[in-house]
Amino acid sequence: MTEPLANRLGSYPSRAQPPYGQGSSANLADILERVLDKGIVIAGDIQINLLDIELLTIKLRLLVASVDKAKEMGIDWWEHDPALSSRAGEGHSLVAENRRLRAEIEALRQDSALTSQEDAVRDADSRRRGSARDE
Repeated sequence: MTEPLANRLGSYPSRAQPPYGQGSSANLADILERVLDKGIVIAGDIQINLLDIELLTIKLRLLVASVDKAKEMGIDWWEHDPALSSRAGEGHSLVAENRRLRAEIEALRQDSALTSQEDAVRDADSRRRGSARDE
């Protein structure tokens, strides 16, 4: 007859309890604090080939860091996503500024084209004057 599972396991510690007592939660908190403070990048690629023909490539990049550390690295996409931030609607001013800058660029291009035409007219006039003097 087989022995009950509880008796076969003996006095092994339960998986519900940390193996090293209360100190492990402090260690986990320290590790988490360090990871969030410094940041960690996990990268991997998945590639599916059939007969040496690449069918699919998936590039995975995961950054784990605190919000402060991410901002320090120049990552703040969540602030501009309307689904994640109420302040993301403020981006309309950027759209208006973009339109204004495009209009200024177009005006500068037109001024440059006019200046080029004026220069061409001046060059033609000076050539005519020079040829009239030669006669």
